[in-house]
Amino acid sequence: MVEFKLIILKMIANQSLIRTIIGVTGNVISCGLFLSPMPTYIQIIKSKDVKKFSPIPYLATLLNCLLWFFYGLPIVHPNSLLVITINGIGIAFEIFYLTVFLIYAARQGRLKVIKLLALEAVFMIAVVTLVLLLIHTTTKRSLVVGILCIIFGTCMYASPLVVMKLVIQTKSVEFMPFTLSLASFLNGVCWTIYGFLPFDINLLVPNGLGTLFGLAQLILYACYFKSTPNKNTKAEVELPV
Repeated sequence: MVEFKLIILKMIANQSLIRTIIGVTGNVISCGLFLSPMPTYIQIIKSKDVKKFSPIPYLATLLNCLLWFFYGLPIVHPNSLLVITINGIGIAFEIFYLTVFLIYAARQGRLKVIKLLALEAVFMIAVVTLVLLLIHTTTKRSLVVGILCIIFGTCMYASPLVVMKLVIQTKSVEFMPFTLSLASFLNGVCWTIYGFLPFDINLLVPNGLGTLFGLAQLILYACYFKSTPNKNTKAEVELPV
């Protein structure tokens, strides 16, 4: 009986170690995902023009990171430090990207982004206020905020569908960066595995879908890479996180 208990304890310890390793790996890959749009934004800064790049993926990623950051706090879902760290980093990157977009976008595009940012701010204030005031246990808070994370995490991973549609219409991957697509796929795979250790449906659903969407982007890239017109300035493919 004692030996059986020791075996169980070792299994739990090993699972915790594996979860930590995968979580750290996920943080590194996610950082790569957040960095992947950088070539595109360097291009935007140099040309002083946002061209056809869409801000929607970045707006979706910002809201997603804000929700996951809240989810990872001890007052909502204890023992989720790695969730807090990577989403805090993500928030900083998305704010930078959207700031650049606001600087170089046309007036109409700039107003659209400002309105959407205002809506996101109001939404987050409402969520934080209602959850903390009306729900008093971390189990129930995790459930409610987790459902929101699933919904908006799915929206974030689905946001590249706009870019994928453009790729199919133009038969060009100019505006869908390979680095971003690959990082999205690897990020989804890593956090899906993390969601199994232990089982966390809130992590599993959006990241499982993210894996599928990332794979779809890579398949599109393989299909249309050769038909993309060559240009003197190498175009990067962009997406959100």
